[in-house]
Amino acid sequence: MILAGFLFLLLLTDGAYSEHNCSYQDVLNYLNLTKKNELYSMARPVKHYKHVTWVTLKMLISGILDVREIDQTFVPYVWIYVSWYNEHIFWEPWEFCDLRQVVVPAEVLWKPDITIEEMTEMDKAPPSPYVTITWYGLVEMMNDMVLVSSCKMHVYKFPFDVQSCTLSFKSATYSDEEINFDTTLNSSKVTQWSREAMQTQFEWLFINMNVSEKKDGDLGFNQSVIVYTIHMKRRSLLYIVNFLLPVLFFLCLDLCSFLISDTGGEKLSFKVTVMLAVTVLQLILNEILPSSSDRIPLIAVYCFGIFGFMMVSLLETILVLHLIERDSAPQDNKANKDKRLSEDCGDKRCKVDFPSCFRDEKKWTHCACVCDVPAGENPSELLSVAKEVSSSQLTEESHDSEKLPDDLREVIKILTELLNNRKEEGKPGYWTRVAKTINKVFFISYITVACLFLVTVFSAWTFAHDE
Repeated sequence: MILAGFLFLLLLTDGAYSEHNCSYQDVLNYLNLTKKNELYSMARPVKHYKHVTWVTLKMLISGILDVREIDQTFVPYVWIYVSWYNEHIFWEPWEFCDLRQVVVPAEVLWKPDITIEEMTEMDKAPPSPYVTITWYGLVEMMNDMVLVSSCKMHVYKFPFDVQSCTLSFKSATYSDEEINFDTTLNSSKVTQWSREAMQTQFEWLFINMNVSEKKDGDLGFNQSVIVYTIHMKRRSLLYIVNFLLPVLFFLCLDLCSFLISDTGGEKLSFKVTVMLAVTVLQLILNEILPSSSDRIPLIAVYCFGIFGFMMVSLLETILVLHLIERDSAPQDNKANKDKRLSEDCGDKRCKVDFPSCFRDEKKWTHCACVCDVPAGENPSELLSVAKEVSSSQLTEESHDSEKLPDDLREVIKILTELLNNRKEEGKPGYWTRVAKTINKVFFISYITVACLFLVTVFSAWTFAHDE
């Protein structure tokens, strides 16, 4: 009976004590946790300096805001959770109405000096002003940040590239004997949570995120580092529609230009216009890709190759037009000469002595002018007859030369062949036929080489790997 009364009195006493200490301020007063108390804010919260402060760090990526290839920077929106133990904080929850955690201003407690190695710009948003402390000394802090970090871009397969950017968390001043970083989440769990928290990705598609731990000794002593690696893939559809297909269409237009007649200048101007259009697209591409790339991107090879095809096609068109112009020039000269002879000789007639008058080609015009041309005959016809006579004489002389020595006979043979080739070149339409042959052979070669080039480039885009 006496024992029961004692227990009842004890319960009443405990209840009265607990009800009296049920506020957050009671816990803070009990801990003497104020801004002026340097025990909590000045030094690392351990009772012995050899004790290591274990810092648990978790990062979840909530959005991929921007990836700047030209600047090689990565801009993600992340949530960072950090927790550590403060050995100076402890209270019994049953003494404070089972109060197990309290939210206090972050400035009253010591916090680990966490830095990100890849960060190039400080976060403009202010950090969270509060931290949460638990009855057994665990301090938790959560903060959201917009990070602007450096990231080496591998644009060899642009726009079908997959980028990997890292964020390395470590202490700015403490060694691994004082602060050691740890993470309780594996890569698969971090990836799953990030996908659930993902809000925006813009042109990039989040693939996964890996987490690893390592030691860094760049400052002369070892430091604990946690590395998060974000893998993401570019959405390439917009680049295919706005860049790759237009360049391919320009190549098809250049192929279709072979159907344009070679007699006018429309074909040449059309090819020049197509080349200028491809040049504009190359200038746009130059503003996207970084200049510090280790390898020439495939898209640059693609554009340069098609530009090279168009340039060779333009040169071939210039050659064909030149040959056609060369074929039409003698006809114009012949017409002018006939007109001039008819004006100079008038109605004069004479009997032409072919052996004496046309033996020397330089005297043809003179003989045609000083002789009287028979009625109904054209001076140009006399010239052609003169050439045939001189040719027959040269043939007869070549037969007579069989009696000459071998060296002299070989010289005569070469001269005869040159004369025959000269006859062929002198025929109307010779260079036009040559130009058509060149055009046909070049068109077949152009299509074959262009198809092989496109197959090679697209195969490299499919099977090649970024370094």
